[in-house]
Amino acid sequence: MPISPHPRKAHGRRPSPGFAAALCVVTAVIHLEDQNWFSFDKTPGYVQVGYVFLEIAGLVTAWLLLTRPDRTAWLLAAGVGLGPFVGYVLSRGPGLPGYTDDKGAWSEPLGVVSLIVEGLLFLTALVALTAPSAPASRPAQRQTGVPTKSERDPAIR
Repeated sequence: MPISPHPRKAHGRRPSPGFAAALCVVTAVIHLEDQNWFSFDKTPGYVQVGYVFLEIAGLVTAWLLLTRPDRTAWLLAAGVGLGPFVGYVLSRGPGLPGYTDDKGAWSEPLGVVSLIVEGLLFLTALVALTAPSAPASRPAQRQTGVPTKSERDPAIR
């Protein structure tokens, strides 16, 4: 593989689906830890439903990224990163209806780690979704240097 004269340029390469999948799993684990694992005691109920939805979505998205990292999987990854990020800002800023537990708690350690992981996941998914598609691969003969039939036999044109 030729070395690019500009090592910082990705030249159409997408981020690793494995890396994004790991970030999805970490996001799910952070939220399991924040709700005291399987206690399901977050109130009001819609906050608990959001947690469970996010945890399931994170694990399903990780699986999709590892098995078929298509546009849908990357869109879901962006959602897994952006959704809780927005929830963090809303719950600590203006607050959510009936939920004041985290209002003003901007520097909670688990929340800060969560922001970093979710921000990184969202940016990774955004890069994957906006990266130019790789050019269509050449036939195997071209890649290995094996001449085509017309190159071997000038009579074939």
